[in-house]
Amino acid sequence: MNLLNISGSPHVHSDESTKKIMWRVNLALVPALLVAIAYFGLNALLVSIVSVAACVLFQWLIEKFILKVPSTVCDGSAIVTGLLLAFNVPATVDMLWIVVIGALVAIGIGKMSFGGLGKNPFNPALVGRVFLLISFPVQMTTWPQVGGLFPMSLDVTTGATPLGILKEEGMAAMPQAWDLFLGHVGGSMGEVSALAILIGAIYLLCRKIISWHIPVAFIGTAFVFSGILWLINPEQFLDPLSSILAGGIMLGACFMATDMVTSPMAKSGQLIFGFGCGLLTIVIRNWGAYPEGVSFAILIMNCVTPLLNRWCKPRRFAC
Repeated sequence: MNLLNISGSPHVHSDESTKKIMWRVNLALVPALLVAIAYFGLNALLVSIVSVAACVLFQWLIEKFILKVPSTVCDGSAIVTGLLLAFNVPATVDMLWIVVIGALVAIGIGKMSFGGLGKNPFNPALVGRVFLLISFPVQMTTWPQVGGLFPMSLDVTTGATPLGILKEEGMAAMPQAWDLFLGHVGGSMGEVSALAILIGAIYLLCRKIISWHIPVAFIGTAFVFSGILWLINPEQFLDPLSSILAGGIMLGACFMATDMVTSPMAKSGQLIFGFGCGLLTIVIRNWGAYPEGVSFAILIMNCVTPLLNRWCKPRRFAC
């Protein structure tokens, strides 16, 4: 009688699946989407719908006619990419055709050209966002200015983001930290409210979709490094609290740097990854040509992920 049953890994199973994880990430993005709609009106909803629809459509077309594999659009990953891409562009109606191009680049180049979900080395939404920023710099840096709650339209005024204000006008014109926390500032949909981003991140942490290592290392490094610069010259550099609340640090640290496909697997590697993202973000912000550096920082660290996975291997059993 054979009492041994030898099988390949994995030997520990869970009821989690890619589909469940992706849809929970989508749910975690809802608070930020609702705040964006509240401040930018139906324009924000329209941009999000177009971005999501384009990502889903392009993924379905590529899988059906180019890769000729079963469709995976129902797993929710294309919707995550679409929402994150929408969160990184201005919420203006005349951006819709640019959003479609960004969706094609994000899905076609950033994701499906490598074989689809789980094989892409770079965050697809960031690939699309950086492509749009380089290709359409004027449109991608013309931001709607937040007025009251639930505006009917955004075709009247445009303004700079808080980091753009810092670059152009200096410290005196910067919004207060409380406004940055609640979201009463200009910028992309993913930059308007740190509070809404935190609500979604707490949900992901509670459901164990992400761990604390990358967000804490990312935000903590940005806070400490910007604090050192601020202590050296408070008239030139932004204070550490405003540094982490302004721009895309909260969105990047909680939703894009934590992408399980493009970030390290080991906890020690995740800490190094987050440290590199935070450090590069502050360096690019203060000495680079762009006022924001989150997207570039995460993509650069995505390149380092294979090395971190090799260097930070967990200890093997019986070793």
